Amino acid sequence: MNKLKVILSSATVTLVVLSALQLKAQSTVKPAKGAPVFSNVIYQGNDQVYKDNPLEDDEFYNPILQGCYPDPAITRKGDDYYLVCSSFAMFPGVPIFHSKDLVNWTQIGHVLDRTSQLDVHDTGISAGVYAPSITYNPHNDTFYMITTAFAGGLGNIVVKTKDPLKGWSDPVKLAFNGIDPSLFFDDDGKAYVVHNDAPDPGKELYRGHRVIKIWEYDIDNDRVIPGTDKIIVDGGVDISEKPIWIEAPHLYKKNGRYYLMCAEGGTGGWHSEVIFVSDNVKGPYKPAPGNPILTQRYFPKDRANKVDWAGHADLVLGPDNKYYGVFLAVRPNNKDRVNTGRETFILPVDWSGEFPVFVNGLVPMKPKLKMPAGVENKTGQNGFFPNGNFTYTENFTSDKLDYRWIGLRGPREAFIARTKKGLAINPFAANIKELKPTSTLFYRQQHNSFSFTTTLEYKPNSSKDLAGIVCLQSEAFNYVFGVTKKDNDYILVLQRNERKEMGSNEIISKILGTAKIDIKNPVRLRVEANGDDYVFSYATNESDFTSVGGTVSGDILSTNVAGGFTGCLLGLYATSANDAIPN
Repeated sequence: MNKLKVILSSATVTLVVLSALQLKAQSTVKPAKGAPVFSNVIYQGNDQVYKDNPLEDDEFYNPILQGCYPDPAITRKGDDYYLVCSSFAMFPGVPIFHSKDLVNWTQIGHVLDRTSQLDVHDTGISAGVYAPSITYNPHNDTFYMITTAFAGGLGNIVVKTKDPLKGWSDPVKLAFNGIDPSLFFDDDGKAYVVHNDAPDPGKELYRGHRVIKIWEYDIDNDRVIPGTDKIIVDGGVDISEKPIWIEAPHLYKKNGRYYLMCAEGGTGGWHSEVIFVSDNVKGPYKPAPGNPILTQRYFPKDRANKVDWAGHADLVLGPDNKYYGVFLAVRPNNKDRVNTGRETFILPVDWSGEFPVFVNGLVPMKPKLKMPAGVENKTGQNGFFPNGNFTYTENFTSDKLDYRWIGLRGPREAFIARTKKGLAINPFAANIKELKPTSTLFYRQQHNSFSFTTTLEYKPNSSKDLAGIVCLQSEAFNYVFGVTKKDNDYILVLQRNERKEMGSNEIISKILGTAKIDIKNPVRLRVEANGDDYVFSYATNESDFTSVGGTVSGDILSTNVAGGFTGCLLGLYATSANDAIPN
């Protein structure tokens, strides 16, 4: 075992060196001649719910990760907690966070931060990486992240590390179908994979009928053992009621018994969390009589400060020796639209009886929680992730760009370059509607009411050149607001892009407004939202903002209209393939 530890440690060191070399190679891009330069960004959240519910000294806000951080999974080693989320076609993939107390979280990077680990260059935004699960194995002192990647021919994969701060291995492909895999390490050192799958051929009873399978897992060779697969849940809690999308399974062991927790009902309005128990890891599993143990589906649609779609959970033992569960849920805006996406929430879990139950997870959820005993709320301070209403300012002066800034379908280092004036974005010959890597640096929308302001220095050469802001739910649903050129004039243009109809590849693009501007000095661009109302504006001085196109609807930035699994992303965008041509 000691020899194995030495080998793994050496492999980890090699991995870290290779990772550093790759990132160094990616970050040597020089600013292109005439590339737009963004000198700063100010993001301000202004949700009424936080004004109406100020924190007391012993409270913190829920969600703990605002914006598009869905499908959370969590693990613990000693006093350290690690949490991961889905990232779909965003790059780097799988954001990873660290905490000592479940309240204060620091993003320590991404699990899949190299193109050798993740290739999403030609996929839609809601493909890519789904539902990662992170598990610490005390038997070999190794962390595992297992997930499904709908891109690059990967399928179900596993990566591992001795230290999440020092990078992760390249992926190992696993030989099974389905989605949402999770690893479980038993007390005797044996390992198992559970996952969602289709029923056996010819046995599908209705649309949305799925099963949960279990496999024995070979730790030494990182593979499922052929022939060991077994269906342990068919359909869900009660197949006679035709439950849909039993998924996101996690196994736990308590008092010698095995507990299987899953999401059920689909990741929308009927979402829930359910629990099963067995005396044997391979079943049979019996559902709890009180299922679901978490849901928000039974309450009035017009309730105040609504939290909805709750489910897709994972459990962990907290620092106070009590259980907690992380899960996804949404906070719709004033038109009941989901623009901030699926977010990461947490609740205490009462496991004093036979089955765990999320405390206050079966009543309308509140925006605040009591902190675990002895914990101090430091969110938004000293590198801890902020929540509630906050202001985030980025001047692009640090040698290390904050992890909150991401690319789409490829590394951000492929198009960003630091200059004395700020961050240059070298424009790709691809626009935001194409299934290609775009030269866009993204930040997640984290509030229903917010402002996002940037200062841009740019002189486009032709109408094919554009730089500015994009608000993007997907490649088929977005707003583009940027500076381009028409004849000898410099024009600000606001373009709305939306798919013609479900299943169509045709995107309807409409120019909503234009403004001729003077670009002798840097121009400030801003998008503001008040619920579903979005306003795009500009200023060529210190204070006077002028709107372009008036108030527009955030409908196309919502999951309700655009579909998929992501929230709105706010981007600093540049392209040499612009088609937002002023009238």
